[in-house]
Amino acid sequence: MKYIERALERITLRANKSFKAVLVTGARQTGKTEMIRKLFPDRKYVAIDDPFVEDQANDNPNVFMMLNRPPVIFDEVQRAPGLFRYIKILCDESSDKGLFCLSGSQPLELMEKASESLSGRVAVVEMSALSQREIEGDSFDLSFLPTTEYMEKRSKTAKAPDNIWARIHRGGYPALQDPEVNWGDFFSGYVKTYLERDVRKLSAVHNLNDFRRFMVAVAARTGQILNFSSIADEIGKDQTTVKAWISVLESSGIIYLLEPYTPSVLNRAIKTPKVYFRDTGLAAYLTRWLTPETLANGAMSGAFFETFVISEILKSYSNRGVDYRYCVSYYRGRDRKKIRRNGETVEVESEIDMIIEENGVLYPVEIKQGASFTADDASAFTVLDKVQEKKRGMGAIICNCPQPGVLRDNILQIPAWYI
Repeated sequence: MKYIERALERITLRANKSFKAVLVTGARQTGKTEMIRKLFPDRKYVAIDDPFVEDQANDNPNVFMMLNRPPVIFDEVQRAPGLFRYIKILCDESSDKGLFCLSGSQPLELMEKASESLSGRVAVVEMSALSQREIEGDSFDLSFLPTTEYMEKRSKTAKAPDNIWARIHRGGYPALQDPEVNWGDFFSGYVKTYLERDVRKLSAVHNLNDFRRFMVAVAARTGQILNFSSIADEIGKDQTTVKAWISVLESSGIIYLLEPYTPSVLNRAIKTPKVYFRDTGLAAYLTRWLTPETLANGAMSGAFFETFVISEILKSYSNRGVDYRYCVSYYRGRDRKKIRRNGETVEVESEIDMIIEENGVLYPVEIKQGASFTADDASAFTVLDKVQEKKRGMGAIICNCPQPGVLRDNILQIPAWYI
């Protein structure tokens, strides 16, 4: 299959010129190795997930480093954590940049070890599965923001997919962009490899079938507020185990926890994160939505559409090398509000699916899978006016509308493919 150019290539090359080491992290099969080998074809490549190489790196790290002098690529470097000490020594001994290119599929664990040993010497680059921009070959590289300025620039290259539900169902793993690759076969092998190689390394899981059931339970809750008790009851485990296993999914790049926005003035805000699968294809496989059509018309269609949009927004930041963890959140309050739904007045909790903060401005985003809405569907945005130290910026409803539009002076209607 033809290589798909990655948005992170420019970021990685820039980091290689500025730092002594570059660490590319991300979930398994997101394309880290392919990108690194393309960018640095003349460097020696060492795959530490090879059992023989892994044993050599762990048992004789000093000799291993003598035989693999920089500049060098160490793939799946988390399998030999003792190497970080030697990498630090070599970085300190040399004034050259770009000595090491490291990669691995356990982001949080890797970053912890790297921060301990390589602080100030390493640039961390996060690779996700392919974004829709990358799949389309679109070079547009601005981070998503619901403003008219962003929309004007995005309109020059934005292209609607033929079938957005086919994209959501298939997911963004590079291998699946080849139409000859069977969707079910790929994810069957992916889950098996993930369980046997990553889960065993990250956690003392004695029964992998239990962890598989846990993954299914979490996938069925994508887009929901994380409820440890509910998951524990479903899989027959205690909440302590569930919390530990959630950390495993998060640290290996399978899920993302969107933290709540909880300033003191919003004292009735719910303070529990929401859970999102990073790849909708994997979530669909685990929850047995076997075709795009059944997914689009099924009970979880809204949750999957929201998960897809959240994932694409996060990619728009990480693909520019921006740490989005400090600028995105969601809001749900216990205060009830009255709205009209299907001709009836009902009470619901106030909720904002995502809040993007930039330069002291809060940009609220609502995500809905339909095609036509009114400004009243974004009525919860006004709760942000209570936060006096921040300014509420333009908001948006991201949906399946055919073209962008304006619902009110400060509320846009944006197609999901404009992200």
